[in-house]
Amino acid sequence: MKTILNVIWLVLSGFWLFLAYMVAGLLLCITVIGIPFGIAAFRIGVYALWPFGYTTVERRDAGAPSCVGNVLWLVLAGWWLALGHIVTGIALCVTIIGIPLGVANFKLIPVSLLPLGRDIVRTNEPFAVR
Repeated sequence: MKTILNVIWLVLSGFWLFLAYMVAGLLLCITVIGIPFGIAAFRIGVYALWPFGYTTVERRDAGAPSCVGNVLWLVLAGWWLALGHIVTGIALCVTIIGIPLGVANFKLIPVSLLPLGRDIVRTNEPFAVR
């Protein structure tokens, strides 16, 4: 079932989200200061490509730099990204067929708000040791 939902997601919105996050990541990596944010955008882009069967978990070893970076991300980009995912998720949930896709959009909200200090793992191993 995850494969079918991922293919439907890819065709309807996942590919465009992936491209948008990849372009944003490339633009962010132009400056040295933006490289951590660019890497976070790449990670979100891959997660947005295939969201079903994956989840995000907080990293225990993320320290103060991730916290500061998350505050900057939240103020500059995270709020708008999360708002876009909320609006798109609500629009997708209007139809019965779109409900799983809307839920996938809602899954992207936490990582789009605070991406630094998070890992994306399979849903069957959220507490697996790396």
